[in-house]
This record gives sequence, C-alpha cells and structure tokens, in this order.
Amino acid sequence: MQTLTYEYKLDPTPEQSPDDEKSLEICLAAYNYTLPKRKEGVNSRQCSVNSGSLKQEYILPVGAPRRTFYTQCKSLARAKETNRNLKIARTHVLPQVLTSLEALLFVAMCDQGRGWSLFDRQIDSFVSAQLNKVSVKPERVNIPKICPLKMRLSHPLPLGGFVRQVRVAKQANGFSVKLAPQAPVEIPQSMAYSCGVGMDLGMQHFLATCGGQLIARPRFFVRRQCKLKLLQRQLKHQTRGFRELQRLQRRIALHHEFIWNAQKDFHFKTTHHLCDSAGMIFGLNLNFQAMSAGMLCKHTLDAGFEQFVNILAHRCFNPDVCEAKVDANSTSKTCRYFQTRTSQ
Repeated sequence: MQTLTYEYKLDPTPEQSPDDEKSLEICLAAYNYTLPKRKEGVNSRQCSVNSGSLKQEYILPVGAPRRTFYTQCKSLARAKETNRNLKIARTHVLPQVLTSLEALLFVAMCDQGRGWSLFDRQIDSFVSAQLNKVSVKPERVNIPKICPLKMRLSHPLPLGGFVRQVRVAKQANGFSVKLAPQAPVEIPQSMAYSCGVGMDLGMQHFLATCGGQLIARPRFFVRRQCKLKLLQRQLKHQTRGFRELQRLQRRIALHHEFIWNAQKDFHFKTTHHLCDSAGMIFGLNLNFQAMSAGMLCKHTLDAGFEQFVNILAHRCFNPDVCEAKVDANSTSKTCRYFQTRTSQ
C-alpha cells in the first residue's frame, strides 16, 4: 500500500468560512481545557509522603480515575450532551485533538524531558478520518457538517485507491485541503544504472555538482527581512483589540508564507532539474541540525537544505532515478583523482 499527500487550495463561500472557523475554535477550546486536567492528575500523584509543598498541592480523591486519553474521550462524549457547541464539530475531529495532545506530552516528557507544553493560542487544522462519509469529486470535497467545498485543481487527482483522511488547514491566504489517498500498489526499488552525479551543498553556492555545474543560492529571507522588520516595528506600537493590529498580523503572516512558498518552489525546480539530467544522484549525509545551530544559522535555515534533501528523496522514489547518501567524514581530505588521503 502506498500513501501520498496532495494539497489543494479551497474556495469556500462566505457562508462556509464561519463553519471552518468555528470548528477550529472548538478544537482550540478542547485542547486548552484538557491540558490543565492532565497536569493536575500528574501533579496530584507527585507529592511527598512525609512532607508537603510550601506553595501548593494538588489534591484529588484517591478513587478518582487516572486522567488519560481514554478517560478524557469518555468525558468528552458525556460533555456533548450538555454543551451544544461541541456538537458543531465532527465526531472524529475532537478525538484527533486529544490524540495530538497525547503524542505531544509523550514526546515532551518521555523522549526529550522538556516538561509540560504551553497552552496553544491557535490551532490551524483539523482532520476528517471517517472514510464512509468523505467523498472527493472533481473540483469538490464533501465533509460532513460542512457543505461541499470547492477546490482548485493545481495538479490532477491520483487515479485509483481511496482517500484515507482529509485535513482542512487554515493559512494566511485562506483555507487548503490535504488529501491522503492510499493505492494498493508497490513501487519496486530503483536500480543503479546510467550516469551518476555527485552533489554538495554550501553557502557560496546552493548546489555544486561533480560536472562543474553551480547553482546560486537565492536569499529568500535575507532579501525580505527589511520589510518584515518594518512591519514588526509597526506592530509593536499597536493596541490589542484594534483592527489595525489584525491587519498588520495578517500582512506579516502573508509575507512569511510568500517566503516559504518561494523557497519550496525553488527546491522542487532544482530537484526536477537534477533528476532529469542524471540516473543516479549521490549526496553527503550531513548533520543539518548542527549546521542550523552554528554561526551561519540564519543563512542555513534560509537555504532550507534539509527540506531540499527530503524533496529530493521523495522525487527519487520514482524507479527511474536512484538516490544514495555518502558518509561526509574526511571527504575534504580525499583526492578525487588518486583516491588518497591528503593533508587538509
């Protein structure tokens, strides 16, 4: 089984936009309500046996059930009988919010040890995973409790398979839908053949190949940071609650989204250019996390090396192109003509 994600722009009517906004507000309220309940349940079991805290104590009944994902789902079902606002959202939307909270707490507390997460100020998407009621038609997607939404087909829909889930996301320039169709196909592993190309990523040039081809590094954020600095300086002097504050926040969000779209478009075009000119592509296995924390962190994040490598691996999943990574240690000390180690 093969699952891919396709993103399309939505064109909701003025009557449909408040429904999407209301669903996101309900998801945000459910997240911010269940998070302190989980905190209280854990802190009530952490007090010492022979002494108490001088500041505060969380005291819960001994026989009270442990507050977990399953108990909160049951309490959510009971709360729908008394709270009418919870009935506006779909049946499978709110449990998905609790699932994301469970995953976030597990990663933060168990894996990384960073402690509790903060309250969310904004939830920008919700998932619809009920397959028997989600139908995708040409230029339209039908979600229960929301009228059929019109979408722009920037690229054709995949033929065959069924849509596993639908995610409606809110962006700065409107709403978008992410479809995840699952097709019963198996793509064979690509074989190494034809001519090979070795590439390297850098600061002076974005990409350099072994054939001498150099691709300049476009400065997406650096060239537009002056405009962002001006907008953020204006935003600093605004008063909360005024319309001018919301207008400036929207302009800043649109500016950031334009930078992200330009960066992603450049990565896709560069990836297709490489795959069309070679049958095998070899790159260094670099530590992008360490590069992003160094002295040139702003320029490294502006280039988006990690996103480019992920897009290249996705494009090379096609059987026509083979992609492999080479160990980056001591590569600058190896002579490319005689394959011997030299001094640095």
